[in-house]
Order: sequence, then C-alpha cells, then structure tokens
Amino acid sequence: MTTLDQLRAAAAEEAAALGSGFVGSEHLFLAWLGAATGPAREASAAAGLTAEAFRSLLGVRKDPVKRGAGTGDGGLSSHAQRALTSAQEIAQADGRDAATADDVLLALIREPRGAIARALTEATLKPSQLKAMIRPGPARPSAAARRNAPPAAPAAERITPARPRRDPEIDDIPEARPPARPRLTPAPKPVRPPRPRRRWSLLWVLYVAVPVSVWLHSTGGSPSALFVAACFAIVPLAALIANATEQIAARSGPMLGALLNATFGNATEVIVAIAALNAGYIELVKATLTGSILSNLLLILGLALFTGGLRQHTLKFSRTAAGMSAAMLALAVAGLMLPSLLNGTPGAHSVYELSQIVAGVLAVTYVGSLVFTMRTHKRLFAGGDHATVDGKPWPLVGAIVALGLAAAVVAVESGFLVDTIGSATQSLHLSHVFLGLIVIPIVGNAAEHVSAIVAARKGRTELAVQIAVGSATQVALLVAPLLVLAGVAMGQDVTLVFPPFQVAALGIAVIVSAVVTLDGESHWLEGAQLLALYAMIAAAAWFI
Repeated sequence: MTTLDQLRAAAAEEAAALGSGFVGSEHLFLAWLGAATGPAREASAAAGLTAEAFRSLLGVRKDPVKRGAGTGDGGLSSHAQRALTSAQEIAQADGRDAATADDVLLALIREPRGAIARALTEATLKPSQLKAMIRPGPARPSAAARRNAPPAAPAAERITPARPRRDPEIDDIPEARPPARPRLTPAPKPVRPPRPRRRWSLLWVLYVAVPVSVWLHSTGGSPSALFVAACFAIVPLAALIANATEQIAARSGPMLGALLNATFGNATEVIVAIAALNAGYIELVKATLTGSILSNLLLILGLALFTGGLRQHTLKFSRTAAGMSAAMLALAVAGLMLPSLLNGTPGAHSVYELSQIVAGVLAVTYVGSLVFTMRTHKRLFAGGDHATVDGKPWPLVGAIVALGLAAAVVAVESGFLVDTIGSATQSLHLSHVFLGLIVIPIVGNAAEHVSAIVAARKGRTELAVQIAVGSATQVALLVAPLLVLAGVAMGQDVTLVFPPFQVAALGIAVIVSAVVTLDGESHWLEGAQLLALYAMIAAAAWFI
C-alpha cells in the first residue's frame, strides 16, 4: 500500500518532469494513478483513466530524457496542501496513524476541479463509486444464506446494524454527467453589440497642459506658470506610460512589466537630474534621489496598499520576491550611506573616490539582481499575478511606440521644469530641499503612481508591489551610480554624501517598508501607515 510520503515524493517527481515549479493537486492525482494499488485504481484503469491518459489530458507529455527539467520542490499549492491535510484527518477519523494514497484520493474527489473533474467525467467515473471501492460497505448475503439463516429476533431484541460512516463532502456532491449530445438548431441571427460609451476623465483634460507648456516656453511666459503647466502635463503622459506598460506586461508577465515601468518612469528623473547637474544644482539632485526612494517606498506603495485594501480584505503577494527586494534595497541604501558616514569620520578623506567605487559596486549588484530574477531563479518569481488587459488589447508594436513617445514628451516637459526651478522656488516660496525631496519626485514618479494604484485596484497586488519597491531599488542601484558617472563626464563633483536628515529618512523608510512587505500580505491600514510616515517626512522637509 502506497504511503503518504511515497505519494508526495512521486508527485514531486511528476511536477519536475512536467516542468512545474510547484506540486499541485493534479500532480498528486497523477502520482496516485501511477503508484497506487487496489480496486479503485483497477477500476480507473479499466475505464481508461491511466497516468499516461491523464498527462495527455493535461496537454503535456512526459519526456524521460528531460526528467530533470524543473525542480518539483517549489512547494505545494494551496489545494494540494489542503488535500494532504484532509487525507491525514480521514486517517485519524478511521483510527489510523498514517494516511495512505487512497485517503489522498478521497480528499481530492471531495471537491473535484479542473483536470481531475474533467478526467472523471470523460471516464464516466463517479466520486461515490470510487469511495465505495475504497471503503466498501457490509456485503449483502446470498439467497441461499438468507434461506438457511435463523429466524429473526423479536423487534425488541433486534439490534440495528451500524450504518457506514457517511462523508457528506463526497456523497452530496452532484455526480458528473457526460456532456449532452448537441441538438441541431438553426443558428440565431447575429445581433450587433451596442457601441461602448466613451469615457472622459480628468486625464484627457490634462493633456491640454502639454501644448500650453510648449506655448509658454516658446513665448517666454511666466516661469511659475510654465513650472505648474509642465507638472500637470506629465500626469496624463504618465498614465499613457502606465497603459502601454500594462499592455506589454500582459504579454510578458509582472516582473518584466514592472521592470519596463520602472525603467521608463525613472527615465524622467534621470533627464531632470542631468539637466539640473548641468545647471549646477548638485544638492538638488541628491535630494531628488532621496525623495524618489522615499516616494516609491512610502507614497506609491502606501497608496497601492491603501486603495487595494479598500476592495480586498487581505492583500497577498510573493514573500520570496518581497524578501529579495527588501534585501537588495537595504544593501543599496547602506551603500548610499557609507560615504556620508565616512564624511563625518574625523581624519577621513577621499569621499569622492569612495562614491565612485560604491557607485560601481551598486551598478554591478543591479545587473546581478536582473540575472537572478530574470534568468537563474525565474521560477521563484513566476507565481505572481499577471497583468491582464481590460477591453480590446493594443498591438504590441503600438504599445511600444506609445511608450517611447510618451517617455520622449515627458523628457521635454522635464526640461521645462529645470529651466524654471530658480523662479518657481522664489515665487511659490519653496525651498530647494522641499522641491527635491517632495515635488520633483512626485512629478517624476507619476507613472509609477498611476500604474501601481491601477494594478492594486484591479487586484494585482504582486505587480503593484514590484512596481513600487522595484522602482525604489532601481533608483538606488542604477540611477544614483549613473548620476555619479554623469557628474564625472560633466566635470561636476557629485558624491554620495547626503545630509543627516536624508540619511535618517532613508533608513526609517527601508525598515518600515520591509516590516510591511516581508510577511507576504497586507491590508489598507498598513498602506495608511506608510502614507502617514511620508506625510511626517514631508512636513519636516517643509521647515528645512
């Protein structure tokens, strides 16, 4: 008799052979077909339900040459874990210490779904029939035995025989019926579907800010008005970037979609920072780097968890991806803090050279993280929720072109921002610290704001978390080293020495965001807590 451990090991081998990163209920059923013995197994084989037939039903043929493909040790799916737990409970109810393969079958046919339900239907096997073979009731005596049996006892002395224990989860489920033979009926006349109503939103109105900003720049209009117009113009362009990225992510998965969104969203910050470096705003560039990380970790992630939590009681995402992102982000922020700590150490020197070395190490680490998530350990990050597209999907070429054009126009608008920084800070009474920590990161990260919130509202928490945390990691590991190298090329002494307030804010943000995401689940209150922390940091930056 096949034990539970033997069945689970066989299921892991089947999952590995089929290239799956986890053991599902279909793998347990496949292992039972291949390893179990007994009347239920013989009846299944007689009905044509064999292991090979079930693999064909899954649409994947087992290749003995590639038996090592995959690992099969990626863990159990929630349904498979539930089946094993139920099998152990069935064994304990029968007074047995260990469950068997037949107990697992009883648990699987309690709620047949997917490929298992389809296989039973095609083989015309009923769950109650399989249960009766595994747990046979009392045998009915033959006619000769009934004739030779002693007379029945009086009713008062008659003992009611014990009825077999009834399992409502198996006996009460409706039996699978073969599909009805289709009837030849005349095809109905095609009905033209109603034309969808066009939705107008505030984003369409904000597109007007694009030509307005161009007109103000070309005619020499008010710098403050140009600054505000450029900020408003970036918002709908960020939404266009989010929509185009969602179209691409629907074809490539959440990891690549988040990477594309972070890349094109941070392109705005890189262009703004390079223009600011050329104008001599070095401290503003440093504040923008710090503010971008804070904006992603606290504002974007907080908004995503808050809005998503209003629609779902508990938000779930990959603990593996969250742990890797938290570790990479902690390493990146530690690298950014080292030059600041060295600068405050008595007798220390060569902070400029240390900044270049740290920038190179961070860039190499970023490349390693891409290889880890996209190549060597891709299966660990392939179980998240994938992006889907509402309505008619865009052509892939059209989505890529829209993404590139939107990023190019955002770059132009970012140049307008830099040209009006000096006048805007005076007329709007904004300090360079508040402008760098709060205003420019919010405008530059508008693409991540829109896409992460939209993904969270649609229930794709995995994608929303990867956009927010991935963008913050990319700023620390890629944008910061890139700006250090740009400073070398432009003759600017750009170091990674930050003021103590910014260093402390970075450390607090990394710790709090890690606490929120490491357990793999969240809710709206944790999103509100991240937003509260961001509001307090913004208030402190206002008074600097």
